[in-house]
Amino acid sequence: MTLLDLSAAFDTIDHNILLHRLEHTFGISDSALSWFRSYLSDRTQIVTVTGLRSDEAFLSLGVPQGSVLGPAVLFVLYTQPLFKLIKKHFIQHHAFANDYQLHKETIPNQIQTTIEIMQNCITDVKLWMTHNKLQLNDSKTESMLVKSHRLSVNFPLPSSMRIGNSEVLFVSSVKNLGVTLDCNLNMTQHVLNICRSAYIELRQIGSIRHLLTAQATQTLVCAFILSRLDYCNCLLAGCPQFLIDRLQKVQNAAARLICRAKKLDHVQPILQSLHWLPIRARIQYKISTLCFNVITGTGPQYLSELLHLYTPSR
Repeated sequence: MTLLDLSAAFDTIDHNILLHRLEHTFGISDSALSWFRSYLSDRTQIVTVTGLRSDEAFLSLGVPQGSVLGPAVLFVLYTQPLFKLIKKHFIQHHAFANDYQLHKETIPNQIQTTIEIMQNCITDVKLWMTHNKLQLNDSKTESMLVKSHRLSVNFPLPSSMRIGNSEVLFVSSVKNLGVTLDCNLNMTQHVLNICRSAYIELRQIGSIRHLLTAQATQTLVCAFILSRLDYCNCLLAGCPQFLIDRLQKVQNAAARLICRAKKLDHVQPILQSLHWLPIRARIQYKISTLCFNVITGTGPQYLSELLHLYTPSR
């Protein structure tokens, strides 16, 4: 798996290339195309430092960040031809705005061949980006061999791959959209990162707990603690119990902080009073909700294609 890194992705989009793509690739014309041209044109930028103001600079590149159309829509439309280029190399990919993930499965005795295929794909991707005024950052691109622990012991594995002019070493873990994935996919590092950041937030909230009401404390805990426990928690389905227990201790500590309970107080009544599901139940609830959305047609299409409803023969 390779995670590509783009430098200043949203700031280097060429307006003329984008408008040409909107017209000839997506069929946007007439007043709609004029609206996009008006939205992108005549933009200026001013920098103010300690009361001193720079001259206006005309912007011929980039889309406004923080807008609905900026990274969410226009950048994806701008880079749409890139997806066809990747598919020509028979490599699977996911794209979330400027986060590109390339992955390809293989068997042990064909790992080197697969690496060469990945290198050729990335070379073509880099060339396409150069022609379209985007810059692929070779040194910040990360690659990881996802494998079983048994394979690591019994089979000699390469340690790096070539990307552009950089030799990229295979890493043991990567952070992908806020989720830490390790090379064995056991999610241990991800759980440790969640617990570490959650305890930091708990200590900060605890330092001002005497100034807060229970309702205000619960609001802060939900925003800074439960949001971390619930983010992508369906990936933790099937994890060992000791990892779930680590997360449960975080939730228990948060519940005790809200209710000003002691460390040795039984936590089950506290969780029930807050109407909080325990960690494993929260994971099951997330998966059940996702499956329900897929079955009813409101979930992502790429998941709907993987889920087949059982139809009894009688």
